[in-house]
Amino acid sequence: MPRFHRPAASACAALVAIAALAAAGLPGTASARTPDAAGPPTVADASPALLTAMGRDLGLTRAQARDRLANEAEAGATAGRLRLALGDAYAGAWVRGAESARLTVATTDPADIPAIEAHGARATVVTHTLAALEAASTAVDRAASRTAARTTAVDAPVRYVDVRTNTLVVQAVRPAAAHDLVAAAGIDPALVRVETSGDRPRPLYDIRGGDAYYMNGSGRCSVGFAITKGTQQGFATAGHCGRPGTTTSGYNQVAQGSFQASTFPGRDTAWVATNTNWTSTPYVKGQGAANVQVTGSTQSPVGASVCRSGSTTGWHCGVIQQHNTSVTYPEGTISGVTRTTVCAEPGDSGGSYISGSQAQGVTSGGSGNCSSGGTTFYQPINPLLQAYALTLKTTTGPGPGDPGEPGEPGGTWAAGTVYAAGAQVTYGGVTYRCLQAHQAQPGWQPPNVPALWQQV
Repeated sequence: MPRFHRPAASACAALVAIAALAAAGLPGTASARTPDAAGPPTVADASPALLTAMGRDLGLTRAQARDRLANEAEAGATAGRLRLALGDAYAGAWVRGAESARLTVATTDPADIPAIEAHGARATVVTHTLAALEAASTAVDRAASRTAARTTAVDAPVRYVDVRTNTLVVQAVRPAAAHDLVAAAGIDPALVRVETSGDRPRPLYDIRGGDAYYMNGSGRCSVGFAITKGTQQGFATAGHCGRPGTTTSGYNQVAQGSFQASTFPGRDTAWVATNTNWTSTPYVKGQGAANVQVTGSTQSPVGASVCRSGSTTGWHCGVIQQHNTSVTYPEGTISGVTRTTVCAEPGDSGGSYISGSQAQGVTSGGSGNCSSGGTTFYQPINPLLQAYALTLKTTTGPGPGDPGEPGEPGGTWAAGTVYAAGAQVTYGGVTYRCLQAHQAQPGWQPPNVPALWQQV
């Protein structure tokens, strides 16, 4: 099946209380999030266009949309703390409800129930740990990458860990193909649920996030997020849109830059360095071309709302279904993408996914369209930034070549660094552990952001 390519000739209420966090007795847990504590902006920075799109696509009032963003930010912090506290028994977390007011945390150890409930979350006991399911998913990905299994994998193109059902789901056009792939991976079939689906995802072919750009004067994709690398400006986008050396022109067909690095398949990552006529801005193109500001890249949890900007279909919203999903396109397998209910069409590839004001990822591929609905996958932004040593352009971040705030106390924490959940840093002689994946910004020093860092 050809890539989903867009030729150039085509028609161009209140925050969830967290005082209970201290009740669990976890070391270094903040007793409450005070109004003047620094943190990743979410609700206060939500643009009217973002709230309008959430209302349209998720059926929310503006007040419900604000409450949802606030609840999701707090749920992410709570889930991060519990993941560290539960250790190997942790089996995932998700939010539910129109306003994401209910956080559920899964564990394989019934003894963890009091600690989970003390954090205000609902506890559920399951059979398989998240680590076991993710290991099984990795084994299936390896099998799908073998030449002998490539055809089989195309007929069972989507695999993901569904934390809500505690299974590894394999979606297949032919169920027999899914069973063959699981057998080739050598994993326990009891871990797997096979779902029949007619979807065959493909890359969504086709400096402000969501704007169009053109590759070698022909195909069209969308800008993901503006970035810097030292003094060089540019943007992050999807790897399937171009290879190193591919030249680009902007939405206005003016010469723009060229691809510096690209990975596809395996991942779907790339970045473009632009010429001096183009300036990186900390915005994504929202509804009606309004600017939606980008203030960071804190990862949102399963069930959270997320909106996408692309040069074909513009601004659409949905929810995050699963992280760390694997998809087999005709060109090969992509691992580590996030599955969503947001629609997309040809030309939207590479475009921005944002939750509140937090960058989430760049559009990779999917199925369906924005008339009948569909499923779309995005490449998370933090691994992309980390792979290419890029700095996300934000309204709170430094300018090109600016190393960050002066006079920082000694330690290993540094603005501009991408931190994964569980990573440890020192700051001012104290050790902290990362709760949520993000790229550090000036002002987000560990003592200031209990939603992102926990003292150990």
